[in-house]
This record gives sequence, structure tokens and C-alpha cells, in this order.
Amino acid sequence: MKKDPVQTQVNSLTEVHRTLGLPNPQHPLISLLNGIDNDIRICLPQGAHVLHFYKISYKSTVSEKLKYGQGYYDFDEGGLMFASPNQVIGSPNEPGRQDSSMYTILIHPDFLWNYPLAKKIKQYGFFSYSANEALHLSEEERETVISIFRIIEKELNSRIDDFSQDVIISQIEVLLNYANRFYKRQFLTRKVASNDLLVKMEELLDESFESESVKNGIPTVHFLSEKLNISASYLSDMLRSLTGQNAQQHIHNKLIEKAKEKLSVTQLSVSEIAYELGFEHPQSFSKLFKAKTQLSPLEFRKSFN
Repeated sequence: MKKDPVQTQVNSLTEVHRTLGLPNPQHPLISLLNGIDNDIRICLPQGAHVLHFYKISYKSTVSEKLKYGQGYYDFDEGGLMFASPNQVIGSPNEPGRQDSSMYTILIHPDFLWNYPLAKKIKQYGFFSYSANEALHLSEEERETVISIFRIIEKELNSRIDDFSQDVIISQIEVLLNYANRFYKRQFLTRKVASNDLLVKMEELLDESFESESVKNGIPTVHFLSEKLNISASYLSDMLRSLTGQNAQQHIHNKLIEKAKEKLSVTQLSVSEIAYELGFEHPQSFSKLFKAKTQLSPLEFRKSFN
């Protein structure tokens, strides 16, 4: 039996600092590494590794943007990348390399404990994006982001008092809200590419519902994202910005569209249609159909005829 490759576990911020030959962090649960002023370069472990904290990095250049393909414009002022705790970074056979981040903030989840951001931070989808889905910044956006990093850095390097955590957490939330805004802009400035992905996704859904593969079950968001070579979170957020609906809603809409077609032009029973569309249980199909149309499948067929 083949064993899974060993993943390097990075458990604490002190461990990161020690690896870099730096003094222990000012705070055990949060650290900001300034690669602009201090020429710090994080040496990533060889192969896949797992961080047990949030990581937000600003890079002056994001070479991964070439993976997005052609036909749309990216800014050249660098970009932001996000990683959440327990997220696997890198691949098993990847050699050790330097991270060219100019700023990196590392946040242990316990730092956010008892603050609303502890729950809210999990709602920011970009923490689940792939490396090639970085947030590319304009010059103005870059200045905004760097100013927030500098405020956090100043606060950490000052005398830590009863208000320090409140100030730092408020700045982290401001940074995340700006990232949300800038990603929305990125989806819009890449509208040609995004629309192209939307067309490809629709084609995949059509193929899925017309082929034997649907017998393996209803197409999932994970299936679509793998076929489109983007992360599931990025796909849903991109679609929501374009259409107001996430990937799961698009799948359901296509499913209902196919169901209406079969109910109106065939004599198949509701159970047969449910199985043809990938449902294990006809009751699940009927429940979803009624939730989406306010009619049962039989009521829809009767109203159509």
C-alpha cells in the first residue's frame, strides 16, 4: 500500500522565526515579516508543508499570473496571497525555495479568539483559493495594502498594551474587507476570461447531464473546478460576482432546466427522470424541483400539457 508523502508541520510562529534566524516574535500569536526594509526571505520547506495559522502575503511580483491564460489584463504592482490554517502548501516533490514576499503576516487562530473576526474570517473565500488565483493589485490598491501592513507592524513594534490586540484585529479586518473589494474588481476586469469560464462550465454541465457519467451522481462543484483548473471557492465567488449565484446554484439551475425538458417532451416517469439526472432517490429530486419551481414534477407536467 502506497503511503502518503510526509508533510512538514509548522506549528508555531516561534518556529518560523527560528528557521529564519530571527528573534522570537514580539507576540507569540501574531507576527509580521517585513521583507522590504529587512531583506527577509522566507525559506519554504522542501515538499508539501502545513501551516497551523493564517498567512497573508504581499509579493511585489506574482509570476503565477501567467497560468491564468491569455485575453485579459493583470496589474504589475504585485499581489496578495492567502492561506488558512491546516492548508497544504506546495507539492510532495517540490524542492525547497525562497518565498519572495515583501510583507507576510502570520496569525494564529487563538489570536482572534473571543473576537467576531474569529468566525467571520472563515467566510472570506479567498483563503481557499489556489496559488494561481492571487489578488493582483493596481498601484493605488498596493499603497492601501502596504499602509495597513505598516500600521500593524508599528503596533507590534510599539509597547504592547491593553488596546494593541483590538487595534491590530481591526486593521486585519480592514485589510480583508479591502481584499474583498479588490477581488470583486478583479472579477470584473477579467470579465472576458470569467465569461469564458462560465461558458465552459455550462458546456461541462450540458455534457454531464447528457452522458452516461451522470449515472455516477449529480455533478459537484469540486468536479467542475477540477475540470476548469481553478479552486472551488474561486469558481463560486467568480460566478457570484458575474451572475449573483454560486456554483452550486448554477448546477441546480441546469438540473431543473434538464428536468423541465424531460417532463415536457418525454413520457418518462418522475422516478426515471430522477435516475437519469443522477439522483439516488426520486424523493430528493421531487423536493428540489418543488423548492425551485413551487410545483411538483407532476404538477409541472400537467400545467405544461
